[in-house]
Amino acid sequence: MIQMICIGWVLGIATMGKTFPLLQLWLVPGIALFILTLLLKLTVLKHVQRLYFKFLQLCIAFCLGLTLGYHYAELQLNERLQFREQQTEAVEVIGYVKNINELGDQSIQQKIQILNRHTEVVQWQAFLKNEMDSGSKSVLELGQYYRMHGQILPAHSYATEGAFDQEQWYIQQNIMSGFKVSAIEKLSQQQVTALGYGRHLRQQGSVSNQIQLWVEQQRLALRNFINQQPVQHKGLMLALLTGDKSLLDPETEQLFQRFGMSHLLAISGPHVLIFAVLLCWSLHQLIRRYRPQLYLKWPKQYLLIWPFCASVALYCAFVGFEIPALRTLLSCVLISLFILFKQKVRPLNILLFSASMLLIFDPFSILSAAFWLSYGACFVLLRIYQTVQQQSGMDELKSRMQRVKLQLKLLIESQWKIFLALFPLMMLFFKQIAWITPLSNLFAIPWIGLVIVPLDLLAALCYFIAEPLGSLVLQLNDLCLAALLWLLQLLDWLFAPTLQPIAMNFAVWLSLCLGLIILFLPRNVLPKAWAVLCFIPLVTLDASKNQFELNVLDVGQGQAIFIRDQDQTLMIDMGGNYDEAKFSIGKQIILPFLSVKGVHQLDQLILTHLDLDHYGAYQSIKYDLAIKQVYSNEQVEIPRSSRFDYCRQGLQWHWKNHVDMTVLSPKAENLVYAKAEKNEMSCVIYLQVKNAQPYQNFLLMADAGWQTEYQILQDYPDLKVDVLVLGHHGSRHSSAYAFLKQLNPKIVIASAGFNNRYGHPSKMTLQRLQQLNIPVLSTVQQGSIQFIRQANGQMQLHYAREQRQWLKRAAAKLKS
Repeated sequence: MIQMICIGWVLGIATMGKTFPLLQLWLVPGIALFILTLLLKLTVLKHVQRLYFKFLQLCIAFCLGLTLGYHYAELQLNERLQFREQQTEAVEVIGYVKNINELGDQSIQQKIQILNRHTEVVQWQAFLKNEMDSGSKSVLELGQYYRMHGQILPAHSYATEGAFDQEQWYIQQNIMSGFKVSAIEKLSQQQVTALGYGRHLRQQGSVSNQIQLWVEQQRLALRNFINQQPVQHKGLMLALLTGDKSLLDPETEQLFQRFGMSHLLAISGPHVLIFAVLLCWSLHQLIRRYRPQLYLKWPKQYLLIWPFCASVALYCAFVGFEIPALRTLLSCVLISLFILFKQKVRPLNILLFSASMLLIFDPFSILSAAFWLSYGACFVLLRIYQTVQQQSGMDELKSRMQRVKLQLKLLIESQWKIFLALFPLMMLFFKQIAWITPLSNLFAIPWIGLVIVPLDLLAALCYFIAEPLGSLVLQLNDLCLAALLWLLQLLDWLFAPTLQPIAMNFAVWLSLCLGLIILFLPRNVLPKAWAVLCFIPLVTLDASKNQFELNVLDVGQGQAIFIRDQDQTLMIDMGGNYDEAKFSIGKQIILPFLSVKGVHQLDQLILTHLDLDHYGAYQSIKYDLAIKQVYSNEQVEIPRSSRFDYCRQGLQWHWKNHVDMTVLSPKAENLVYAKAEKNEMSCVIYLQVKNAQPYQNFLLMADAGWQTEYQILQDYPDLKVDVLVLGHHGSRHSSAYAFLKQLNPKIVIASAGFNNRYGHPSKMTLQRLQQLNIPVLSTVQQGSIQFIRQANGQMQLHYAREQRQWLKRAAAKLKS
């Protein structure tokens, strides 16, 4: 019953940000039913062993845990959201520096405690210019107070399915806003007290806060020490030791990404566990050789538990007691307690208890991919531990060579099992995977865990005792890292691995998860053959059952529209960043979105014109996504597998008697002006969905302005429009009053970026729409906007920013 409560608790916390009315009403009845069944079990039904009663108990326990988790998550989230910044403005703040910064090529990111913004102290992410190259030190020192001037930079996500949710990350990290610093003034303690913050000053003088500050200072000193050493791979050393990527060069980071080993550069536990096991094994050998009588007083497992936990705790100190490290420490402590009290180590129980305890102290860690990935990896490792434990009786009969073979077998087995077990989670969070990961991990993880990390830790310890010795160990470790990178570069040359985007919708993903869970459960829990049934949707999913949908995607300041009906797929533009190499709209938004939709190939792509905010993403992913046919008003480079044709007036498509599409502009004879007049020569698409209500006719204006609008009214005087995607993102030079009045759409949509420099959609355009009583939706306020046709022909509207509480914006919404 406790296990079911824990499962319900974790899943209840996982609903954070979503609203479930049934769970909101279930709390009091759930508690009452749980107490009632517990009393019945202890009194009247004490000796009853009926299966249905046990099942009822488990269901009530699960529902109680689910409800408690849901309410706890909702309470914590509401408290955190009330201090979040949502508007850009220039401010003056008083800040306290408590955490070590993170260095970048152009800027320094520094978490700061803001004292004067709200009644409570909040945390912001400050961005400062990186002046380290000029020889100056970081302008913000640990343990100091500052008066800072700058601009608030609220977190604003691309609210598109599959895209990285920056607002969620800020909330998980307890960051209420970004802050671009323009001026800094250091404050003395007397000035801080005079400003009225003496209480905060006294709080920071407490023993616990002073210990945390000392740890951060030592981490900073250690980073500076490593940075001063005559070694080539100082960034990789620091990242593997503490998770700090400040000194890591982009080429090495990209190499690890291609091999699917980025988790090793974050604060991670598995390689430290290997180090802890190695340390305990070495200690065991020393005791057995020189002090075997110690085992007469204390059994081996009881004696070695303490150094094992101490080594993990030491790692936590090195990484600043971050949540991922504490998660590893908590699991180790629980396992140790089970061993000390002679209880059987059950992997599922260990993970459930540690996860439940962690979520009490930090429910927001449920939003982190590291939470799920680390617990998934721990579950597989603990299952392997069980296997080893079951074979321990045979170990005495094996020779040393046989033991080595067994250990190699377990190493290989663990890598492919972890790869398979974490495959659904990798797809859920990253939408891509590197197939060479099991092979690279086979060599990298033992080398990192058994050689590099121990040397890193030894060098760090030597730094506090004798710096020259620490420097010598770092130079030795540099050679070991060079060997690892040489091997990875050799594999890179042989296999040329890349991160492959995988298209998998929710139904297929869920069936894959269920199948893998069945495979990894202990024997005799469920028949392994049932997993085959779960894998059937992987090969039998019928794409022809997809309903019509049109998605105006949130790609910031740009436009991208995805259309699907049954097995036909089309995109009109793909958006794009001014620098796709710096941040790729194609790789970070378009490909993940298509992956969530289960689309691995587009039938058609219409590039309305060749402005970067409409086609830049295509340039970055044209070789990563199969596209059968590309249309544009200008010649564009395409892969060999694609075909090209010009987009011109009169071009039509018919999809299985459900959808008709027509190009209304430009005329074929005007295509010669496309390069000089990109906006007015944009491809304007008219789309009709048959037997759909209330939205049947869609007009997609791209970047066309008044001239094109006038020509469309002349060529198509009887045009019926229910949904109008505003031309040029709602610019004042488009959407003329006469054009809007004649078409009189039911709603209009502006595809624009948050706080964009052009002011789109413009106030003039909004005033015209207001005068005509035409409702306005925008990707800024609603995020991605989806029209989906139900079986009864009703066209429903869905907004991406309604899916999670932190994404919602205060704006008038159209009821579908």
